[in-house]
Amino acid sequence: MIFEEEGEEGEKGAEKMDDSERTDTEAEGSSYSFLTKRQLEVLQMRHQGLSQQDIAERLGTTRSNISILEKRAHQNIARAQRTVRQWMMIRAPISLFVKGGTDVFEIPRMIFAAADEKGIRLHVTSMDILVQLRRNAPQLFHKRVLGRDVRIYMKENGETMVEVAE
Repeated sequence: MIFEEEGEEGEKGAEKMDDSERTDTEAEGSSYSFLTKRQLEVLQMRHQGLSQQDIAERLGTTRSNISILEKRAHQNIARAQRTVRQWMMIRAPISLFVKGGTDVFEIPRMIFAAADEKGIRLHVTSMDILVQLRRNAPQLFHKRVLGRDVRIYMKENGETMVEVAE
């Protein structure tokens, strides 16, 4: 993932290092979380309602540095969420490719057929599937038609995930 650098002041300490340059203590922390100790500190204070300027004053740094720390923290959180989503997709027993232009009301039938082939009994209705699909990928639906090719993943519990096919 490429991060754009911001400002002349840049980051201080562990924020500027890649994993190979971190100390043992920092490396242990980074293997526990995608967030550095400093990023966690900033996020906690922001969650408490403090402004970036207030945090900068408390930590003895600049508002610009706090902004960078917060931005990187949110990027790391988004990366972690994508990683978990990819892992969930790998573990989903039902995976099917659906062509753009397909009537959305055909999709539940396709999912139930794929589940039957694998001997999986889904405890969801067609409407449950359509609601999840619409919630997970609203931009893909154009009235009753799927706008793009997608891959749909479904877990045994009926949780549905959608990925735009390449």
